[in-house]
Amino acid sequence: MTLRFPFTVRSPLPPVFASSLHRCLSIPSPSSSSSPTPLPSSDRRPPLFLRPPTFAASRSDLHDFRRWAESLALAAGPRISASDGGPDAALLRREIAWLVEDATVAAASESGVGEELRLRVELEELYRLWRARIEERRPFQYIVGCEHWRDLVLVVKEGVLIPRPETEMVVDLVAEVEGFEKGLWADLGTGSGAIAVGIGRMLQEGGRVFATDLSPVALEVARLNVERYELKDKIELRRGSWFEPLRDVEGKLTGLVSNPPYIPSSHVPGLQAEVGQHEPKLALDGGEEGMDHLLHLCEGSASALKSGGFFAFETNGDEQSEFIADLMSIKFGNFFHNIKLIPDFAGIQRFVTGFRR
Repeated sequence: MTLRFPFTVRSPLPPVFASSLHRCLSIPSPSSSSSPTPLPSSDRRPPLFLRPPTFAASRSDLHDFRRWAESLALAAGPRISASDGGPDAALLRREIAWLVEDATVAAASESGVGEELRLRVELEELYRLWRARIEERRPFQYIVGCEHWRDLVLVVKEGVLIPRPETEMVVDLVAEVEGFEKGLWADLGTGSGAIAVGIGRMLQEGGRVFATDLSPVALEVARLNVERYELKDKIELRRGSWFEPLRDVEGKLTGLVSNPPYIPSSHVPGLQAEVGQHEPKLALDGGEEGMDHLLHLCEGSASALKSGGFFAFETNGDEQSEFIADLMSIKFGNFFHNIKLIPDFAGIQRFVTGFRR
């Protein structure tokens, strides 16, 4: 179904970098429907912090790297920030500290200037990674291979959407549903598996999450995160488009959640370079008005949910949320009730929730 809107759909730039700030506090589509192109061999390795410390470098060598990396950050930060709202020099310098933290076993600030440090990556690769961060605008999360999301440290790789801080609220919304702990849940377009893992960790015996995605790359990453948090008994990964993999549980779901692609196609080229040039387009592009996948989710929810079942969809913001809420209240009003708009941390009406009659 194609809709024409009497408004311009707003497309705020998803701040990939804002989520990195969680590193300071925590010492996570289809959200990731991407091309089945195999990951580069380097991206098949674990995140930096999970690799064995098989390399070494002197403290002075690591100090030289940090001085070089900071010089690039100071030179490029103002230009990057001014061009498309990307990271400024201060944030880039914090990323350098996080990169060194993930790559080293001993803290670089310890005494002993001449002492060797054990590294999880060759020093030459640290130079290569940081050059890619600055010159190619490669997302920092792809550089280190992980994202701090809620109280989780999630594996992320090229080809999978990086979980955003605002999406954390989806897990909180689920936790407010009475009896959610023992229900059957679906995370449609699971991407890295962030939402599914967040829900799965709260479930009790009998509770289960079906996490679906069309992308084999996304399912590979989601599997790593499910296994890392020992949730194989709570989360079942299924490949397919939206509701297709859930036919055997149709009408039985306690709830379904989704962070689908919702950026209008024409807005994707204007996103920050870290997003528009590196994250999978199919995880971002929601069609002409950004609504294609959201409308499909609205239409399929009535048959997927059992009576009393809950849904929560993330949207592009105020106007899009209002449109979806009106659609569920009016066109699908015979099936749903208690439709609500929920703001994100910035006060933007980001989520639409409701219940099956």
